[in-house]
Amino acid sequence: MSAESKFNASLPVLLGVMGDPIAHSKSPAMHNAALQAAGVQGMYMPLHVKPDQLQAAVRGITALGYRGVNVTIPHKEQVMQYLDVIDESARLIGAVNTIVNENGTLTGYNTDGMGYVRSLKEEAVPQIEGKKIAVLGAGGAARGVIYALALEKPEQISILNRTADRAAALAADLRNYNLGDISGSGMHEAQAVLADADIVINTTAAGMHPYVDDLPVDPAWIREGAAVSDLIYNPLETRLLRESRMRGCTVHGGLGMFIYQGAIAFEHWLGIPAPIDTMRRAVLDSFTNNN
Repeated sequence: MSAESKFNASLPVLLGVMGDPIAHSKSPAMHNAALQAAGVQGMYMPLHVKPDQLQAAVRGITALGYRGVNVTIPHKEQVMQYLDVIDESARLIGAVNTIVNENGTLTGYNTDGMGYVRSLKEEAVPQIEGKKIAVLGAGGAARGVIYALALEKPEQISILNRTADRAAALAADLRNYNLGDISGSGMHEAQAVLADADIVINTTAAGMHPYVDDLPVDPAWIREGAAVSDLIYNPLETRLLRESRMRGCTVHGGLGMFIYQGAIAFEHWLGIPAPIDTMRRAVLDSFTNNN
């Protein structure tokens, strides 16, 4: 598919990311490098949007002629009510992280889960089928990851969250789509669940810059030899991953997910292959230059 079939190549392409906060995001560095490498004239900008301004900001996508935007914390779920079309997978997940503006029609997609599973399989766990998985957190990021993981046919997915009712509700919702054995409980059951898990995945913000000393759970509860994955990419190795690695676990950071979800979004917007190697280098360079 040519770029011309997806956007007007004679005009600069406007892209961005909406979130609160947003200054920490590496998305602008990654996508601006991708645009340049692809030979596309345009700009990708950080857009600080407070929750009470979300509806107005979404209207601004069309008014300002943006080709599309990414959506990050805390807007992934709330933004859905302001869009014209929701992709089927995003509807099942219940969260949107990518919006495409097609002649004034705004369509929401979720590229998080697909990007995450691609990264996990390539970098840490080639075979997910038959595995027991523990997911920490029950927010928008967790929904996307769990949906994509369930398609890989693991034996079991256990959701652990500080609010047990939210974990149970998410599990019940996803079970409605015949996605396999999915359960939800509070963190009081974490030690028992983690001792039996083959893969442990942190989808919470615990350990994210600048709170780098925070832990979502005690790493001592994770069995030796398990795979431990963290969606956080800043820092590149969280305290959870560092301490799990010291216990003999296979560890997997959030950088790969971040790059692959961005690449899928890039392809939704422009209809051309994303320059993944360039995107990875740009993110790593931004850590060197800014942190």
